[in-house]
Amino acid sequence: MLITDSQTLADFCSAISDAPYIAVDTEFMRERTYYAQLCLVQVAYGDHAAAIDPLVEGLDLGPLRTLLLDEGIVKVLHSATQDLEIFLQKTGAIPSPVFDTQIAASVCDLGDQPGYAKLVSTLLGISIDKASQATDWSRRPLSERQIEYAIGDVTHLCKVYELLLAQLEKTGRGPWVDDEMKGLLEPSRYTVDPDEAFRRVKIRRPKPRTLVVLRELARWREQMAIERNSPRGWIVKDEAMVEIAEHLPKGVEELARVRKLSAGTAKGPDGQAMLDAVQRGLAIPKEDWPSVPPKQPKADQDTLIVLLQALLTVRCEEHGVAPRLIATRAELGQVAAGVRTDVRCLTGWRNTVFGEDAIGLIEGRLALTGHQGGVEIFDLAPD
Repeated sequence: MLITDSQTLADFCSAISDAPYIAVDTEFMRERTYYAQLCLVQVAYGDHAAAIDPLVEGLDLGPLRTLLLDEGIVKVLHSATQDLEIFLQKTGAIPSPVFDTQIAASVCDLGDQPGYAKLVSTLLGISIDKASQATDWSRRPLSERQIEYAIGDVTHLCKVYELLLAQLEKTGRGPWVDDEMKGLLEPSRYTVDPDEAFRRVKIRRPKPRTLVVLRELARWREQMAIERNSPRGWIVKDEAMVEIAEHLPKGVEELARVRKLSAGTAKGPDGQAMLDAVQRGLAIPKEDWPSVPPKQPKADQDTLIVLLQALLTVRCEEHGVAPRLIATRAELGQVAAGVRTDVRCLTGWRNTVFGEDAIGLIEGRLALTGHQGGVEIFDLAPD
């Protein structure tokens, strides 16, 4: 059902308040805003399933907030990051505990970050009609097809969760997933520190002076995007900020020559604000400038990364785990460069699956060789 009044919502939430888990999904829009516009919340457990319309004026969402923040109920989501970001913004807290079916599937030999439709097809043999996925969820009234699609997401999710839970219990990998869920509950994951916003901007071979100016520009843009609730690129595009930070325009005329920056913006209040940001950056003492990111791996390290990737592939195939869940190429680069602390793949269950062998390969205690069209691992220092 579609819930559009406070009493029905209160009754629905009360009916499932003692559930061991609830499946949760959202529909939202964020193309024109900084914060996602929540357009629909879907919740299901057992025979109860509903789509809740948060855009209805006067709808009391208190019972839903209470349900989501009840620590006695597991909140089941698929690819939970964006949903949790929305709930943090709307409720001031992150629902806990959480179970992300995409992460769970990645340790159950079901692919690397499998999409929801693929997971439902694989586990339930059901083909999802994705035609409604890209519709404008902010428009009212919602069609019957939209409502059916939205509620179907959470009813299928209940069955997916139960199958994954059984598989995790069978393989003993529940603690692996529990460890991943802890990372989803960290609030800093869903917020951007304006002082660190410059790190999201891609820039080739930056100089420290360029970075300190870029930091000021990105801080100003982040603050304006939040204040105006506008996408960052609507304030000023990344490429324009990089060009400003590199060329350091001194006045409006020079600023107006920056590509992807309109003359109107350059001559207006935002243009002056960017010029002020340049001057603030240049006034910062050198000892407080951001450090330049480490250079790309040397050729020998690059070769070692390739070997580590091969080892990662073999171990992940053996354990039925998605490689990306164990380590990224950047993390392999850290291991190849000799970093041994604060590297994700060298901790916890990842270290058991891959990390210990990765160090063994680097230290010459392990070797890789071709064998029958694949890769075989040899222990060069047997007990």
